[in-house]
Amino acid sequence: MTLDVKAATSEPTLGLDHLWDRLRRVEQRVRAAVRERRADDPDPDDPYRGQYLSPEAVERILAAPASAGRAGASLGDAGLGEVPAPPPGSRIARLSDTFGLLPLDLELLLVAIAPDLDTRFERLYGYLNDDLTLRRPTIGLALELCGLPGAGAGRFRFSAQAPLIAGGLLEITEPQRPLLSRGLRVPDRVTAHLLGDEELDSALRGVVHVGLPEAEAEVEGPGEPARRIRAAAANGSALVHLLDQGGSAGRLAAGALAGIGRRPLVVDVAALAAFAAEPAQATVRALAREARLSASGVVLGPLDRFEPERPERARLLHELSAELVGVPLITHGTRAWDPAWGRESPVVIVIPPPDPGRRAEQWARALRLGQGAPDGPEGQGAPSAELVQALAPYQLDEDQLARAAGAAARTAAAERRPVSAEDLRAAVRAQNGAGLARLARRIEPAVGWDDLVLPDPTARQLRELVLRARHRDQVLGHWRMRPGGGRGRGVIALFAGASGTGKTMSAEVVAAELGMELYVVDLSTVVDKYIGETEKNLERIFTEASRVNGVLLFDEADAIFGKRSQVKDAHDRHANVESAYLLQRMESFDGIAVLTTNLRSNLDEAFTRRLDVVAEFTLPDEERRRALWERCLGPRIPRGDDLDLQFCARRFELAGGSIRACAVTAAYLAAETGRPLGMAHLVSAVLREYRKLGRLVLESEFGPWLGDLDGLGGLGGLGEVEHAR
Repeated sequence: MTLDVKAATSEPTLGLDHLWDRLRRVEQRVRAAVRERRADDPDPDDPYRGQYLSPEAVERILAAPASAGRAGASLGDAGLGEVPAPPPGSRIARLSDTFGLLPLDLELLLVAIAPDLDTRFERLYGYLNDDLTLRRPTIGLALELCGLPGAGAGRFRFSAQAPLIAGGLLEITEPQRPLLSRGLRVPDRVTAHLLGDEELDSALRGVVHVGLPEAEAEVEGPGEPARRIRAAAANGSALVHLLDQGGSAGRLAAGALAGIGRRPLVVDVAALAAFAAEPAQATVRALAREARLSASGVVLGPLDRFEPERPERARLLHELSAELVGVPLITHGTRAWDPAWGRESPVVIVIPPPDPGRRAEQWARALRLGQGAPDGPEGQGAPSAELVQALAPYQLDEDQLARAAGAAARTAAAERRPVSAEDLRAAVRAQNGAGLARLARRIEPAVGWDDLVLPDPTARQLRELVLRARHRDQVLGHWRMRPGGGRGRGVIALFAGASGTGKTMSAEVVAAELGMELYVVDLSTVVDKYIGETEKNLERIFTEASRVNGVLLFDEADAIFGKRSQVKDAHDRHANVESAYLLQRMESFDGIAVLTTNLRSNLDEAFTRRLDVVAEFTLPDEERRRALWERCLGPRIPRGDDLDLQFCARRFELAGGSIRACAVTAAYLAAETGRPLGMAHLVSAVLREYRKLGRLVLESEFGPWLGDLDGLGGLGGLGEVEHAR
């Protein structure tokens, strides 16, 4: 019989003929070993051979010489010295060079891989193992076929530090057996690689994907950061860490690896973190083997999602960097590298945020891919000016941007129309995680500029807040107008004014204009009586807020942003520590926050310097009260002929919140009576609001309506009201 030399792939592969030739040599040594075994076997045709040990076989074993001198005695011309070297550039040659294999290691690997390429070796190995159920070579048989004694130095090629085992090319089975009786198995991925298969290892499915198609490999080529990444990965620096300030580090890393001829293997850190300890370690070993087999580099990030501060995650990261020695490993995230995460210190490269033009190109590319169009040259199919303006406030990493663009493209395609700004805004909001929603109340904005009635100076301050949020990447990032000191790129505003003057609604309008959600911080989830817990709760809120595209609202902010005081006891000291923490944390905040207060004088003056916008909300004058009555009543409620909103605006000096409350109460009263809304309903509602606010009912304010309501009972209830004339 002869070895069937048929390529397992239809595609010619350099060195595949050499692989089959080497397997023929393995077959020759197996034939020689079988002949030698049969020559010593008194009953070679026994059908139960390998299933029992006869007394005669025991005597032969006892009479046989020590194994130290027998191995390779009859291998003849199949000795290792005559084996030709693998063709340069072939897979088997690259495998040998990459994993540092000796010629002996290569022969041992071929002995172990033979049953995976030709089923005849299974039966032959069962015969040579004297065990029909053991159809793979043992360590002892592999050494014998390579002409080495079991007690010699060859057995150390199977230690944990040996290239075959450490590199994951060979697996030793049945560790409970004596060393020479343990089985050898070649992982399927190694066999497939030698046969020309480029598919990722199945053990990495759902955890690792190839970063960029070849057509896109050079998309991120230009630019100083990309050049530095390529240089660091190409000159032997195995570990590079990218401090990401704009969410594009992952794509830059993948493009840089492709630019130096390395296939980028991108690790999903969330999927890796979900594994328990043992499966995660096995995945790390499979990743290291895959990277070496396919001459790849590894991209790992964002590290923020991996939570490397947890001890078990830090250990896993350390193991990964140790396994990938000699393989380019590029990590990225917003956190600085911790020495506990690896054996060596990385080359650190700062990735600045993209300028508006570059961000528009990223959106254009993502939208093209989301619509199923082939990716073309930069600048083709750029978003319109309206879309660019709508997308400017958002801070998204590359994965979020791609998901949002895909969702917006599918939404528009379902309705057979172009992608609109509202499609993109809704898709971006969908990327927000639920972390902040557990700590704050989420509000979907339902109001706009037309719903606000504010003096011009206040309205201008609100629009300034919007433009700061919209252009902060360009001003604070690209133009570096806030360098040094660890300052963030956040925008913080203070809305100060009496209750009911529209502070909360204005924050909702700002969120709506930016296409974001409003998150109102619930003070009950923040303030804690135990020392230090309030700061921890605030830190969780600030951290989660920086990860979402939303507006964070601290209503009644003076409760937690109060003035520092002279220290008289431990309570004062703790209160001052809390204020000092907030002062520091606001400096590094990267999101958009609005503080509202009725008593600006209660806020610490040190907060004022950290505020970008301060908007004063005053009580409305007569003209604005008239507009507020109109807005609050709306166009749908039926109105009586006697309704005089100008009278209400002139006589009742109420804030916008109180006017809205009066309008709602009057609507309920009109619904109860079944008549159109009239002055009786409206004035009665104002009386109730006065009672709630503890204000005097003056005849100069209510005029003739005061006497007319005395007999309305159910509407006015004046019998319980003390009024002054």
